[in-house]
Amino acid sequence: MADLKYQSQAPAGRRAQEIDEGLRSYMLGVYNYMALGVAATAIITLFVASSPALLAVASSLKWVFFIGILGLGFLAPRLIFSNSAAVAHGAFWAYCALWGMGIAPMVGHYMGVSPGMVVQAFGIAAATFGATSLFGYVTKRNLSGLGTFFMIATIGIIIAMVVNALFIGSIGFSLVVSIITVLLFAGITAYETQMIKEMYVEGDGTVAARGKSIFGAFMLYGSFITMFIHILNILGIMNSD
Repeated sequence: MADLKYQSQAPAGRRAQEIDEGLRSYMLGVYNYMALGVAATAIITLFVASSPALLAVASSLKWVFFIGILGLGFLAPRLIFSNSAAVAHGAFWAYCALWGMGIAPMVGHYMGVSPGMVVQAFGIAAATFGATSLFGYVTKRNLSGLGTFFMIATIGIIIAMVVNALFIGSIGFSLVVSIITVLLFAGITAYETQMIKEMYVEGDGTVAARGKSIFGAFMLYGSFITMFIHILNILGIMNSD
């Protein structure tokens, strides 16, 4: 009886192990794509920031990059899940490049003021991202109900930033918005990680698996970069004379 029980449970145990290994491989692919995206953005940002001419161009086109980032943020999911690997990769890397050029003026400014501040902001963002993404991965709580709230809150934050940049110009208001944004995107990171995890399906074809990995990296990348620039803004304001 004991042998029969073991034999009936063994295939299920092996199957669960195979699913776990497949899920780990899938999530590793997501994080690898994301890490490469962050590295590419860092290279572009530092390259642009090191050239006064390129930095002047990037500063003059900051609103173009901002609109481009928002526009690609809405369009990229459709492009990523197309049947073309080139289109999927193109959408992801274009998004990373736009972010790199868009944040170059800000990063370049703080590199000139205090390079250590930029490193500190990156470290805090990485630690925050890692903790919240891990929470989203291991938690048993269903976070899907927070999706609508996060979407509405994100739209509100974007409107607040635009209004402050164009009409108010308040450093205090910018600080408050940045603090709220960091807290918001910490929650969004956990939500996205859980959603990406639940997107995994054993036996996905190559196209579907690639699309999910790139899409997951795309979402987590955007959350990480957003936290980084707002943490940098917080540190910059708090350390200003």
